[in-house]
Amino acid sequence: MTGGSHNTLSGGPHVPVLIDAILKACAPITGVWLDGTFGAGGYTRALLEAGATRVVAVDRDPLAFDLAADWAASFGDRIVMQPGVFSQLDTYATDLDGVVLDLGVSSMQLDQAARGFSFMQDGPLDMRMSQDGPSAADIVNTVDEAVLADILFHYGEERASRRIARAIIAARPITTTLELAGIIEKCLPRPKPGQSHPATRSFQALRIAVNSEYDELYQGLMAAERALKPGGQLAVVTFHSIEDRMVKRFLAARTGGAGRANRYAPEQVADAPAFTQASRKAIAPSDAETAANPRARSAKLRVATRTDAPAAVIDPKSIAMPHVGGAF
Repeated sequence: MTGGSHNTLSGGPHVPVLIDAILKACAPITGVWLDGTFGAGGYTRALLEAGATRVVAVDRDPLAFDLAADWAASFGDRIVMQPGVFSQLDTYATDLDGVVLDLGVSSMQLDQAARGFSFMQDGPLDMRMSQDGPSAADIVNTVDEAVLADILFHYGEERASRRIARAIIAARPITTTLELAGIIEKCLPRPKPGQSHPATRSFQALRIAVNSEYDELYQGLMAAERALKPGGQLAVVTFHSIEDRMVKRFLAARTGGAGRANRYAPEQVADAPAFTQASRKAIAPSDAETAANPRARSAKLRVATRTDAPAAVIDPKSIAMPHVGGAF
């Protein structure tokens, strides 16, 4: 949930990831778009400046719209601020010319220690995008060891999930980000130059669990299919392999290219394709973009065009959506 070429809370400029690629792939930008992850507003602003007549801007974080109030006022009623989640985007608008989803954490959230997203600065162990509901501290301090290990493994692809979960359980209660990061660091080898921080995968996993991000993505893709008009564009920017795999498999299924799970399975009657793709290959940021914005280095963009086929419901297992059993 990134965006905005204006300044973040830290005072530095924030550039929306892969925005030039989105504008090029979806050109010409016209009509009504929905930005399902408003964040700092960069995608919304770029779409309006590129020719969209109106953008419905959705965000679950109430702070996002407060921070955008000054610059957004210059666009008048061309911006519709819509508090909510993008899994319900088709209840906010339909007959859309485009939907854009940026699945990264916004800079304004990472830059505020009090939000508890970052392992680089101390703050309460929170991670709630909507600022309500159970926090990361609630999960870390209440779930049993097996469930915690499953969260770290399935949501963060952390191979040392059981070792880390065991150490977390032994150290309870844990209340701050640096306290948790320190526990994780002791469980893993010291990173080599250029490698990510040892807590990266675990913090990712907890953030995803707190905000139900994989279910949001699953529901949001189907909601976009329902909301887009024929010829409407869907653009999704992902930042790690699980998200990208879900989007890739969803589009493969809905463009009629998913195939059978194995060659012995009975032939299925396929739905009419709901999307077309100019290319099934993801678009990556250029070297220049990653040099200017290191947060873009893992980003991938996938774009598809809506057909006039009826929308459908797709099985989450068919797009490899991770699932963790147990209560948290």
